[in-house]
Amino acid sequence: MAEAKQKKKKAKVRIYSTPTCSYCKAAKEFLKENKIEYEDIDVSKNQTAAQEMIEKSGQMGVPVLDIEGTIIVGFDRDAIKKALKIK
Repeated sequence: MAEAKQKKKKAKVRIYSTPTCSYCKAAKEFLKENKIEYEDIDVSKNQTAAQEMIEKSGQMGVPVLDIEGTIIVGFDRDAIKKALKIK
């Protein structure tokens, strides 16, 4: 039986991170493993983005993921999977 191939709509994913954050690295690795494209925003070098991240999340800690407007603070694998609709 032939399976209908569905085109996956690419989710718009932004990750606010810093180069020294181990949870940021883990979150980015998780996205790569699941072939999810993302925009990496280094808040240690971009104060405007850092302020944007704080306004979105209410947090100063990283990582903060913005998945189609869903804000996830920290590397929460289950929340990321749910937001991206992956198993």
